[in-house]
Amino acid sequence: MAENTVAETGADAGVHEAGAAPTAHVAVEHAEPALLGVAPPVAVVSTSMLVLILIMIWKGVPKLISGGLDSSIAQIKAHLEEAKTLRAEAEALRKEYADKIANAEKDAAAMLEHAQHEAEAIVAKAEADTTELIARRHKMVEEKISALELATITDLRRKAAAAAALAAGELIKANHSADADKVLVDKAIAGI
Repeated sequence: MAENTVAETGADAGVHEAGAAPTAHVAVEHAEPALLGVAPPVAVVSTSMLVLILIMIWKGVPKLISGGLDSSIAQIKAHLEEAKTLRAEAEALRKEYADKIANAEKDAAAMLEHAQHEAEAIVAKAEADTTELIARRHKMVEEKISALELATITDLRRKAAAAAALAAGELIKANHSADADKVLVDKAIAGI
């Protein structure tokens, strides 16, 4: 390094001695730094990176990284499969509930129709029962009227018979005497 500096100074002096005009400076070479005076920094960094990469390969870091990535991929695949399964189950449940809702609507319509038929049947039975009840009550009223007519006729006959017997007794009393009755009684006895 010292030699380079002297050579530069000497070259500059020679140019000035000849009487020539000063010229542009000559390019100066600088010394590159060296690690412990042995190797330039680029070589040290390159070597240390190469050693680091070799150690990583020797310790199995790429296998660890690929294993970790593979396990992450396997986990993600498992999650995706689980999600697909859950989605399929959800779709099946949705379909099942949609079918249940459709069936429930059909059942509700059928129950409503059945209830209407039952109501119509109850109304028809009530009408028939009412008609039958009216007919029975009408018959009972007619029978009561007939019984009352019969009772009235019987009562009238009894009263008429009693009145006739009373009138006949009065007539017999008036027209027959005790002697006449005796003759009639004797005739009746003789006829026996």
